[in-house]
Amino acid sequence: MQPTLLILAAGIGSRYGGLKQVDGMGAGGEAILEFSVYDAIRAGFGKVVFVIRKDIEEAFRDKVGRRIEAQIRTEYAFQEMDTALEWLDQMPHREKPWGTGHAILSAKQYLTEPFIAINADDFYGADSFEAIAGFLKQECTPQRYGMVAYRLGNTLSENGFVSRGVCSVSPEGFLTDVVERTKIERMEDGIHFLDESGGRHFLEDQTPVSMNFWGFHPTVLQEIETQFRDFVQSNLDKPKAEFYIPTVVNNLIKSGKIQLQVLTSESQWYGVTYPEDKDTVQQALRDMAAKGMYPGKLWG
Repeated sequence: MQPTLLILAAGIGSRYGGLKQVDGMGAGGEAILEFSVYDAIRAGFGKVVFVIRKDIEEAFRDKVGRRIEAQIRTEYAFQEMDTALEWLDQMPHREKPWGTGHAILSAKQYLTEPFIAINADDFYGADSFEAIAGFLKQECTPQRYGMVAYRLGNTLSENGFVSRGVCSVSPEGFLTDVVERTKIERMEDGIHFLDESGGRHFLEDQTPVSMNFWGFHPTVLQEIETQFRDFVQSNLDKPKAEFYIPTVVNNLIKSGKIQLQVLTSESQWYGVTYPEDKDTVQQALRDMAAKGMYPGKLWG
């Protein structure tokens, strides 16, 4: 069994100001997501599935898709406003699709093996793929899922606030809760986030956070479908409401249907939330290539 890599690449990137999914970062013009594919291939993954939008398909295939198709079996799924909503009589007004949980559902037809779901614009590190690959091949079941958590201090941007899923973990290493915190920044007296009322709260540097690096058994798709239907029906009049993966996970944990093993990574996260982040990511990738962690050009 070879697990599947699912890359969520349909985001709009409003803060970045462009199509960051395919923006060149590596020495050979590679996008960040190509490093994830490279690391996944080395870890034994057998297929990659991209969730994209129809309006970016041509640019996506031209800039990164064709290179990756030559390396690994590649599929494309499309997340649109009405994807997986055939049962809904009338579509409500929305400006963008329904979130990361909806994105996974968009790729349902291609997810027949244990799989990981990750963001297109995050660099996760080779050790994370090795760890999750071992988990998916040996321990993943319909009752046990996994995730890779990162140390909060390794996941911040120097150019503005970020949002992170703050994790609570049991002594046995299972996730008990994940709460989305927004407007997280490092300040002179430590790391803080702002709540909805503008109140400032301290977070430890070592706090484990989710970077959307989830390992699932394909049976999760039935659960996502059920929860998504309920979510849509409850949010028809809320055009900005989004159905997130941590919501699905929390519901399954609290209902006792699954346990979710937390695998930890000490890797430095890199991502492009803001345009100013690009220089930092490019330099980090050059440094890793200089150390022999990646070839100068990924695909030769």
